[in-house]
Amino acid sequence: MNYIVTTAHRSEFPQPITLRRGQALVVGERYEGPEGWDDWFLCEAGGQRPGFVPAPVIGRDAQGGAFATEDYCARELDVDPGQLLRGQRTLNGWAWCVPEAGDPGWVPLEKLRAVE
Repeated sequence: MNYIVTTAHRSEFPQPITLRRGQALVVGERYEGPEGWDDWFLCEAGGQRPGFVPAPVIGRDAQGGAFATEDYCARELDVDPGQLLRGQRTLNGWAWCVPEAGDPGWVPLEKLRAVE
């Protein structure tokens, strides 16, 4: 899916949490904001700063511990209106996008419009 940015977005997390499949997590509070982004949890892992992780990436073992079900990075893109992005995945109100130049990252779907 290709997108055009309709509203600017700036990341508030310059050091995003990055997980490897199977990595242990400490799951904290659920995000409760006006945006309506469902099922995001503040997590800690391996000496990193806490970061938000979507529920589908959080697994539970038989003892109740939490772990990453897949590799995951919480990097958000800084984007501006008119910018073209190639979307690779959507999850809980966000799209993982690749810009024409630079590293991929997450952008809120509400700031994007699908294009052909």
